[in-house]
Amino acid sequence: MKRKVKAYTEGLDARLGDPEFAAEYLTAAFAEGKSELLLALRDIARARGVAQVAKRAARGRESLYKALSKNGNPRLDTFLSVLDSVNVKLHFDPA
Repeated sequence: MKRKVKAYTEGLDARLGDPEFAAEYLTAAFAEGKSELLLALRDIARARGVAQVAKRAARGRESLYKALSKNGNPRLDTFLSVLDSVNVKLHFDPA
C-alpha cells in the first residue's frame, strides 16, 4: 500500500498561512542573513499567493516578483508593505 506524502512546500505553505508561524519563520531567516530573509519573505508571498499579496501591498505583481527574486533588493517601503499585507509586523529587541 502506497502512503500519500505531501510535498515539503505544501506543508510549509500551509504553516506559512499562520501569521505567528510566518513571523517566527522570518525571525529565524533574518538570523541567518539578508538573502535568507528575502527567501523567507518570498516563501510567504508564494504561500499566500503573490498576486493577492501584491494587491494587498498596493504593488504590481510583476514588480513584487522582481523585488522578491533571487537578485531582488526590495526597498524598505516595499518590504514593510509586504509584511503588512501578510499580517506580520516588524519589531526590534535590544541586543
